[in-house]
Amino acid sequence: MYVAVKGGERAIDNAHAWLAEERRGDPGVTEMSIDQIREQLKLAVNRVMAEGSLYDPDLAALAIKQSLGDLIEAVFLIRAYRTTLPRFGASNPVDTAAMAIDRRISATFKDLPGGQVLGPTFDYTHRLLDFKLAAEGLPPAAATAPATPGPVPHVTDFLNRDGLIETAPTDDTPPPDLTREPLELPASRALRLQAITRGDEGFILSLAYSTQRGYGRTHAFVGELRIGRVAVEMDIPELGFAVEIGEVELTECETVNQFKGSRTEPPQFTRGYGLVFGQSERKAIAMSLVDRALRWQELGEDYIGAPAQDEEFVLSHCDNIQATGFLEHIKLPHYVDFQAELQMVRHLRAEATALAEAAE
Repeated sequence: MYVAVKGGERAIDNAHAWLAEERRGDPGVTEMSIDQIREQLKLAVNRVMAEGSLYDPDLAALAIKQSLGDLIEAVFLIRAYRTTLPRFGASNPVDTAAMAIDRRISATFKDLPGGQVLGPTFDYTHRLLDFKLAAEGLPPAAATAPATPGPVPHVTDFLNRDGLIETAPTDDTPPPDLTREPLELPASRALRLQAITRGDEGFILSLAYSTQRGYGRTHAFVGELRIGRVAVEMDIPELGFAVEIGEVELTECETVNQFKGSRTEPPQFTRGYGLVFGQSERKAIAMSLVDRALRWQELGEDYIGAPAQDEEFVLSHCDNIQATGFLEHIKLPHYVDFQAELQMVRHLRAEATALAEAAE
């Protein structure tokens, strides 16, 4: 039960003014621009776009600035803004095989058909603070090459030629839109993937790690991890064909997981899948591991009670905006609730004291 609290408007206005001062920081330091955030904090921008379900680097950068770098608050701002946007239609499924690749690696094949492209990565850097960055000088120019144009076939396609990996599940049913419809359980794989891709990166990462430690049936190899840009197309009824309306950067991960078989079917590897906005390879890999763990029933495996296998647990708790809202609501006034419980405790203590005295 909540009661109205009066007289707090001035305090709230002052809190907002103080927040604005904190956001700006020392006026003697040059203010960070949206362009700087977009270009120099790219991975943070990518996370906000992925978990906010809106691909717009400028708006994500603005949200990061407005939230003082609190990425969950920035995601909240982006989702709230997204609900105000008009919808003109739906784009066609993107063709990741035609991706203009900046990074493409495989942990399963050394001589990857089409070649491995290391791209921009922390994988080979020393985890030592680089104080040269504090000098604010320009870094040495990298000997970069243009992105590899598509089509670049997926590694799993080569495995599938010999039937060594399960055929990718297909379903022509239009997938539900989690941003417009509430989550319903049990969920289809398409709906699960939507929930996981916009779920909190830390939560999905922890679940994926738990599967690697034995809390789930996931022993995975990264069949392929690729990052690049893909065209977004939309069918125009008046024209009778699809036109390109833009492009987005994506990270895609396909894992090759433990094999299955039966008396009637020869053993073959199984799949896990992850697809995320921007350069978000940690999230994409974790997503693919959780996706595979959630497929236990579809693949006829035993349920061992692992958190990553529990669809309701995963999907009901992975959304950081829902989690934040429920967590932070306890900061709001609960005066009446607390007074009621306080009075109950006092009453119970009085009864216990009376019983103790009577026993003496």
